[in-house]
Amino acid sequence: MDSTTATAELGWTIYPALGWEEVSGYDENMNTIRTYQVCNVFDNNQNNWVRTKYISRRGAQRIHVEMKFSVRDCSSIPSVPGSCKETFNLYYYETDSDTANKVSPAWMENPWIKVDTIAADESFSQVDLGVRVMKINTEVRSFGPVSRQGFYLAFQDYGGCMSLIAVRIFYRKCPRVVLNGAVFPETLSGAESTSLVAARGVCVPNGEEVDVPIKLYCNGDGEWMVPIGRCMCKAGHEVVENGTVCRACGSGFFKSSQGDHLCLQCPINSRTTNEGATNCVCRNGYYRSDSDPPQIPCTTIPSAPQNVISIVNETSLRLEWSAPRDGGGRKDVVYNIICKSCGGGRGGCTRCGDNVQFIPRQLGLTETSVHISDLLAHTQYTFEIQAVNGVSDQSPYSPHYSSVNITTNQAAPSAVSIMHQVSRTPDSITLSWSQPDQPNGLILDYELQYYDKSMAEWNSSVVRSQTNTAVIRGLKPGAIYVFQVRARTVAGFGRFSGKMYFQTMTEEEYKSSFQEKLPLIIGSAAAGVVFIIAVVVLVIVCNRRSSERTESEYTDKVQHYTSGHMSPGMKIYIDPFTYEDPNEAVREFAKEIDTSCVKIEQVIGAGEFGEVCSGNLRLPGKREILVAIKTLKAGYTERQRRDFLSEASIMGQFDHPNIIHLEGVVTKSAPVMIITEFMENGSLDSFLRQNDGQFTVIQLVGMLRGIAAGMKYLNDMNYVHRDLAARNILVNSNLVCKVSDFGLSRFLEEDTSDPTYTSALGGKIPIRWTAPEAIQYRKFTSSSDGWSYGIVMWEVMSYGERPYWDMSNQDVINAIEQDYRLPPPMDCPSALHQLMLDCWQKDRNNRPKFSQIVNNLDKMIRNPNSLKAMTPLSSSVHLPLLDRSTPDFSSFSTVDEWLDAIRMGQYKENFANEEFTSFDVVSQMTTEDILRVGVMLAGHQKKILNSVQSMRAQMNQITSVEV
Repeated sequence: MDSTTATAELGWTIYPALGWEEVSGYDENMNTIRTYQVCNVFDNNQNNWVRTKYISRRGAQRIHVEMKFSVRDCSSIPSVPGSCKETFNLYYYETDSDTANKVSPAWMENPWIKVDTIAADESFSQVDLGVRVMKINTEVRSFGPVSRQGFYLAFQDYGGCMSLIAVRIFYRKCPRVVLNGAVFPETLSGAESTSLVAARGVCVPNGEEVDVPIKLYCNGDGEWMVPIGRCMCKAGHEVVENGTVCRACGSGFFKSSQGDHLCLQCPINSRTTNEGATNCVCRNGYYRSDSDPPQIPCTTIPSAPQNVISIVNETSLRLEWSAPRDGGGRKDVVYNIICKSCGGGRGGCTRCGDNVQFIPRQLGLTETSVHISDLLAHTQYTFEIQAVNGVSDQSPYSPHYSSVNITTNQAAPSAVSIMHQVSRTPDSITLSWSQPDQPNGLILDYELQYYDKSMAEWNSSVVRSQTNTAVIRGLKPGAIYVFQVRARTVAGFGRFSGKMYFQTMTEEEYKSSFQEKLPLIIGSAAAGVVFIIAVVVLVIVCNRRSSERTESEYTDKVQHYTSGHMSPGMKIYIDPFTYEDPNEAVREFAKEIDTSCVKIEQVIGAGEFGEVCSGNLRLPGKREILVAIKTLKAGYTERQRRDFLSEASIMGQFDHPNIIHLEGVVTKSAPVMIITEFMENGSLDSFLRQNDGQFTVIQLVGMLRGIAAGMKYLNDMNYVHRDLAARNILVNSNLVCKVSDFGLSRFLEEDTSDPTYTSALGGKIPIRWTAPEAIQYRKFTSSSDGWSYGIVMWEVMSYGERPYWDMSNQDVINAIEQDYRLPPPMDCPSALHQLMLDCWQKDRNNRPKFSQIVNNLDKMIRNPNSLKAMTPLSSSVHLPLLDRSTPDFSSFSTVDEWLDAIRMGQYKENFANEEFTSFDVVSQMTTEDILRVGVMLAGHQKKILNSVQSMRAQMNQITSVEV
């Protein structure tokens, strides 16, 4: 409302009738206006009111009143009484309708609400030439919050001489605006002068929110401030007109993601099909890989490799070639080698067997050369060198290749792979061995070399045998001998097998076993013939028992773990069970936390004693952090409570970045809790299985280095973990690995997900991770932790594969006793597998210390080239187990089930589209078929190829049995 705009009488209500008077007057610009004036200064006890008409609020919460008025200086009025005033009062009255009359609301402060007493900055008193010079004052007052539909204003004079020249009543608002890509509506200011009213913005058409919510705040002066969030033009649209419009990309232009950037022109060999394109479609014959950004040109497959050179050396071959003339516009060209054996049979050329070795590898070669070995002698081969790049799997055509035909020469036989002990006595051992995988001709004889383990290797003896068995006589009782064997053909001797260790019986063992059986022999023999048969049976039984003895019977006694290596001032671990009162250990090593500081959010698992949850911990004076919370289930016994809290007593003594950190415990209220830092990625084994093939070797080595550093810290503190395994390593969001699960390190309990073997001394042991001396003698040391660390290395490099696959625990024990060791995982660097083998030394004194392991891994990280060499399957000093990672295909009813079992389920649709839907068809797949199916990752190609070859071997075995 603005009184200066009135063209007629204002018609405000006056009380009393002889008080305020509406008259015409002039403003400071001498414009005619309607005013109210009063000047009853010579009458005492003045109480003059003037009330405006009803004013609608219109949604405003705070009302502003601008008043222009003049006041006569009381001192300029002759004979004025002392009650003269130079101020007046401003009031308001809220109501939902225009119901006021001459008597209501009452003319008094209550029910009116006083806003303020208004005083003039300047009053007037001068009279020039009979004209009084008037001084106009301007004052603004505001009030609120107001909530009714409308209100009245009232001005109270109580003894002054003044004129109310103009009254303007208004509220403030922020105008509609487009800012940060969003439209904000007109918004009224708040109820207080300091209020900020939030307004929610809406993205302009074809805009998308970047930060939610998008807000602006309207202040008390009607000004926008504090912008929060913004909108950006979505993919296929660019910003124009100062950010107020998102316009679609024109033909031949694209924009792949939201943002403020402009549309880009389509790269070479691509085009758009409509406006607002988010990417450009490749032209016929050109492709873009899944990892290619949309702004680079479309590319095509490379031409064939050039200038192939072959160099044959007996049964080995070196292939060299030059890069393709045309790489298809890409720099990621790699090479696959397809090997076909053309032996002259009616079947023509067939794919080479699994025994052929390719160094550095067969598929995904980045170099332009390869060394191929273990070929058959006097055999024709065809080798195809394929050139593939990042878009070869997008093309419907087979890769271009160059081929070369070669014929191998005569060669010596390959090495014998395995040797068995048939029987033994105090002075002899009978051995047998398998024929070489590649005899390369007729085996003429075998040469067996052996020597006493306690003697030098050069002091060895030799025995020749026409068959694959031999009896070695003249040996010392109870001695350990080292044996190696090699085969000979007309081409000469092959390589020696790996070293195998066998021990003769002692005289006492021989006599004891004979005397144990003698009464049975005499009691059951009624004639000489029967007696002879019984003696033969006795010898067989004795020999069998002797062959089942483990090497641990002749290894050195297990040393007790001591702290002699501790540095001065080094903190030493204290077993909480040495305390007379275990609760005292909890109080000493674990901080008590008030339960009000802990907030459980959700259950994430189940533990031995109760639930495992995630939640928040907020200690006084500290910020809130995410934590893991182990709770003790209700109805626990005192022993269960003690065992539950023992883990906290152990964990609380450790402080290392690769050891899980204990925040504290809750023991004074229910439920009892152990609170630790929260590890976002969970256990290492499941994390690796979920991210199979997603990390570089350096990243995996970095994880292993962290675990080794944590174990070195525990070792330095004189602490033996006893249950080191990938399932007991936790991973945070930065891929930092931390050793955890100290509850099982003292109490080795049954784990249903990982069957254990019950030792003769009682207790449950995780066989697949435990050193031989710990299984047999329950001797746990840092060296046995070292053995377990080698298994963890294998788990990491195989992305969470189960150690020893589906072998039973007893089979694992027997295999380890015979010096079998796990083979290198797929694409495992030889340096890492050698470190695993070092950790699996039978003599624990020969295993590396954790400080040495950390140093070795640091060297590998500093020199990544040391991780490029891959381990040939036959190069290990220890005999590796056959790779049993490929399951028996006969246990599956469909190809999809088989793909899931080998963790290649992502290719189910690819196999179905190419009609590889039966085991008969899948078992005949070649490398070309695997590439055609669309498997381009070298690791995945190798895994599928190995499984297919195993399937083929299993089917051939079944066929031969049926015949």
